[in-house]
Amino acid sequence: QVQLVESGGGLVQAGGSLRLSCAASGIIFSINLMGWYRQAPGKQRELVAAITSGGSTSYADSVKGRFTISRDNAKKTLYLQMNSLKPEDTAVYYCTAEVKTIAAVAYYNHYWGQGTQVTVSS
Repeated sequence: QVQLVESGGGLVQAGGSLRLSCAASGIIFSINLMGWYRQAPGKQRELVAAITSGGSTSYADSVKGRFTISRDNAKKTLYLQMNSLKPEDTAVYYCTAEVKTIAAVAYYNHYWGQGTQVTVSS
């Protein structure tokens, strides 16, 4: 199977920075789209940023200019550099990926990580 493991969350003051990582492991044939979602208490999960296998990126309006998504295809790792953090960025951040496994190369399955908490204090 496939596992996505996030790391890098924590507590930071407003204006600070954090870098999230998400490492994919398992019987992976290829990874297509990867992304970061977040969910704050009492709110719906929302897309923060996404990146294709070719490196094209997209961002939620609320994080444009502050967050940067990137990936290392050789390491099967996704990153999210978060700068100028605001208290409203506080949420659990989830990594997602569309993955073809060696056992099923005909189609992509969608996987989620377990989430990492980001807390921004004012």
